[in-house]
Amino acid sequence: MGKAFFNFKHLKGDFTGGLVAGVVALPLALAFGVQSGMGATAGLYGAIAVGIFAALFGGTETQASGPTGPMTVVSAAVVAFGIQMNGSLDNGMHIILLTFLLAGLFQVVFGFLNIASYVKYFPYPVISGFMSGVGLIIVILQIFPLVGLDSAKSTWAVIQDVPRLFEEANLSALLLGAITIVIYFLFPKITKAIPSALVALIGATLVAYFMKMDVPLIGEIPAGLPAFQLGGILNVDPSYFPKIIEYGLVLAVLGSIDSLLTSVIADNMTKTKHNSNRELIGQGIGNMLAAAIGGIPGAGATKGTVVNINAGGKTRLSGIIHGLFLLTVLLGLGKLTAYIPLCVLAGLLIPIGFKIVDFKGLKHLLKVPRADAVVLFLVLTVTTFGSLIHAVGIGIALACLLFMKKSGDIGEKGLQVERLADLEDEKPWQDEIEIYEKYKDKIVIKHLYGPLFFGFTSYLKDQVKALPDDIESVILRMDRVPYIDQSGLYTLEDIIFDLRSKNIEVIIVGLKEQPCDMLKAIDIIPDLIPEEDLFKNIDDSFSHLREQFKS
Repeated sequence: MGKAFFNFKHLKGDFTGGLVAGVVALPLALAFGVQSGMGATAGLYGAIAVGIFAALFGGTETQASGPTGPMTVVSAAVVAFGIQMNGSLDNGMHIILLTFLLAGLFQVVFGFLNIASYVKYFPYPVISGFMSGVGLIIVILQIFPLVGLDSAKSTWAVIQDVPRLFEEANLSALLLGAITIVIYFLFPKITKAIPSALVALIGATLVAYFMKMDVPLIGEIPAGLPAFQLGGILNVDPSYFPKIIEYGLVLAVLGSIDSLLTSVIADNMTKTKHNSNRELIGQGIGNMLAAAIGGIPGAGATKGTVVNINAGGKTRLSGIIHGLFLLTVLLGLGKLTAYIPLCVLAGLLIPIGFKIVDFKGLKHLLKVPRADAVVLFLVLTVTTFGSLIHAVGIGIALACLLFMKKSGDIGEKGLQVERLADLEDEKPWQDEIEIYEKYKDKIVIKHLYGPLFFGFTSYLKDQVKALPDDIESVILRMDRVPYIDQSGLYTLEDIIFDLRSKNIEVIIVGLKEQPCDMLKAIDIIPDLIPEEDLFKNIDDSFSHLREQFKS
C-alpha cells in the first residue's frame, strides 16, 4: 500500500484528520444522496465504500473521497433514466447500479491504460463550463425542496414550474432553509474548529424538532451493514446497454477529472506527488463497491481532503478512518437521521452549488480570447439546460478542435525550465551570458516559445514547481509568445502567485500585445506583476537586477 501506510508515527494526525473529514462528509453525503433521487441512505453507503476503498487503493496519500456535486448531478440523470425505463426507483435499480458499476470499471481500465496523462489536454473553458453548469443544476433543483415542495427532475422543468413556488410554498420549510444557509455562511466567522455544514444540519434540525414544524423529512436510514444489491443486474434488458455505457463513461470521465483536480490540490498542500493512474484505479474500485451495496458513486472531495490535511492527515490511513467514521454513524445513529428536514439539506446544497460555479471564469468571459469564451458559454448552456452526455461530448470535441487549431508546430522542447548554472540542452542566449556568469545561483531565466495554451500548461506548471527555493528572481522571456489562451492565462497566474509566495521576484521580458492585453484584462498586471517588473528587452531587466543585488 505504500511505505507511509505503515508509518504509525503519523497515527495521531491521521486519526484526527480522518475524523474531521468524516464529520465534514456526513451532512454532504446525506444531502447528495437525496439530490441523486436514491435517498440519503445511498449517499451514506457511497461515502463509506468510496471513502474507505479509494483511500486504500488510490494514489493520493491524503485524499478523502465520497459523493461530490458533479458526480451526484450525473447520478441523478442515471436515476431518472432508470425510473423512466422501468416505472419506479425499485424497478429501475438494476439499471442504475449496473451503470454505477460500469463507471467504476471504466475508471480502473483508465488507470491501467494511463488515461490520466491525457486529462491535462482538457482546456480550461471546457472544464469550467461543465463544472459551472453542474453547480447551477444543483442550485436550481434545490429551489423547490428549499420551500418544502417536490422538485421536477430537470432544470428547464423547474423554471417552467416556478409559479407553483408562490402558490404552494411551505413557509416553515423556507424559514428552516434560510436558517441553514445563514449558519453555513456565518458560523465560520465565529470558529472554524467545527464544520459549519454540521452545525447548520444539527441546529436547523433541532429547531424543526422542538418547534414541531410541519416540513418534509428524509426518513430513517436502515440500521446495520448494507446488503449486496447486484443480484439482478444480469436481468437488465440489453436494449438499455448503449445508454448505460454512455452514462457509465460520463461518470468515469467526470469522476477521474474531479479526483485528479483534488489530487493536485493535495500535492500543493503537502509538497508531494500523487500517482494519477493508481488514483483512478482506487476510485474505480471504490465506485464498484459502492454500486455493490446500493450507494452512489463519488470522487476525490476537495473540502474533505483540505480539512484532512489541515487537521494532520499524512497517509492513506486518514482517508480510511474518514470512511470508517461514516460506517460508525450508519451503525449507531441511523435512526436519528429520520428527523432531518429535506429543506435543511437543500439549504446545504445551494451554497455548495454556488461554490462549484466558476465565477472567476465567468467574470472574465468578455476579456479572454473569443474562442475560449464561446466554448465556455456553449458547454455551460448545454450542461445546465440540455443533456449531460451531450455536454461532455461537445466538450471533448471542442477540446480536440481547439488543440488542433492552436498547436501548430509548437513542441514541448520550448517548455523546459532549467537552472542557469546547469543549462545543458538550452544554452543561455548571447545577450544573457554576462548575467549568467555573475548571478547563476540567484536567477533562473525561462525562454517561452510559441503560443501558451492548454496543451502545454500542465507541463510548464510541473517544470516551474521543480525550481529550487533558494533562487531570488525568475525572468520569463516571452519575446516569442504571440498568443495566450484562457488555460495559459490562469496557469501563468498560478505560477506567478506560487513564486511570489516564496518571495521570488518574477520579471517578464518582451511581452507581446495579445498576451499583455490578456494579463491586464484579468489584473495579473498590476496585481501580481507590477508595471516596474515588465521590461521591453533583457538588458533593461538585467540593469534592474544589478541594482537590486547591490542593495
